[in-house]
Amino acid sequence: RYSVGEFLKGLAHRVGRSMKLFVGTSRGLFIVKDGKSHRALDVRAVREIVQVQGDLLVGTSEGLYLSPDRGETWEGPFLGDYAVWQIRGDSHGTLYAGTNPAELFKSADGGRSWRSIESFKEIVEREGWCIPLNPPIPSQARAIVIDSENDQQIWVGVEVGGILHTQNGGESWVVGCPGENPDLHMIFPHPREKGTLFASTGYGRLDGIAEMAEGNAGVFRSSDSGESWEYVWGGISPRYSRPMCIDQSPPFAITVGSAPTAFSSYKDQGGAGAMLFRSEDDGATWRSLCDPRHTPSHANFHGLAANPDDPGSVFVGTDNGELWFVGSDCQWSLLVDDLPTVLSIMPS
Repeated sequence: RYSVGEFLKGLAHRVGRSMKLFVGTSRGLFIVKDGKSHRALDVRAVREIVQVQGDLLVGTSEGLYLSPDRGETWEGPFLGDYAVWQIRGDSHGTLYAGTNPAELFKSADGGRSWRSIESFKEIVEREGWCIPLNPPIPSQARAIVIDSENDQQIWVGVEVGGILHTQNGGESWVVGCPGENPDLHMIFPHPREKGTLFASTGYGRLDGIAEMAEGNAGVFRSSDSGESWEYVWGGISPRYSRPMCIDQSPPFAITVGSAPTAFSSYKDQGGAGAMLFRSEDDGATWRSLCDPRHTPSHANFHGLAANPDDPGSVFVGTDNGELWFVGSDCQWSLLVDDLPTVLSIMPS
């Protein structure tokens, strides 16, 4: 016999396994359901998947693709000279796309035509932002937040550069960095607390790589719309944080994937050493969401999405092509294991 709690946990895992998922990978967009996968779009590096007014929009290293019928047919590429990292829409249907090289584009027709916001581009060019590899590569606008109550207020995270914040729809911008860290990965707003933002960061700096010390990478929280930031990743290891998602239902759990470095991989001797952490009190405390097999994980985590049908559970994808359903009870269920490197996930 099972308790009600055990029954509900089992039901959640069965539902998670049967849910239709759009999964972005290093070699295309896949649809996963009932333990099977098939490629719906053959492109490089699908880092973003969003549903906007009935259309499926996909950001790739070859531009943006659009499907009016959930992956049956495709239009595009749009923004073909750019890698598209994130797409967000405001309450009036205007879309914004962040790209590499770092620009912010705007569309008023559902994504079929775009214009660059020059005020944003001017700052990036003036500051000379880049990712400090050898040789350096252009920075990328990879995180966008639009105020749900004020379309004119937008935050854009640039890796490596900082957070650009506008309160007038992009006419002017203020540049800031959480903890003086310009290596921005993900930014999410709190679903209920207006002005509260969470950001995941790495060790990248404009002049190289920061020391791997506490405070130099991890998760930050702002309670004043990004004017100031608090480091909420104290005592967590590994520190380098990248994928993040937030439940839209109480207690608004935040889930973050972390690894020792930007390049941690399942190919490393001993594996990636990655972890998955969860906070249910806005970052005040964290607990591992990993089971014994994934403590730490041999594979690194890149794709991460909250499960809208079961708050507290997530879908996570790895660099060795695995896709997992992870319950709030730290129970992991493998969905498929034959994908290319998983970069993004959208439950359907």
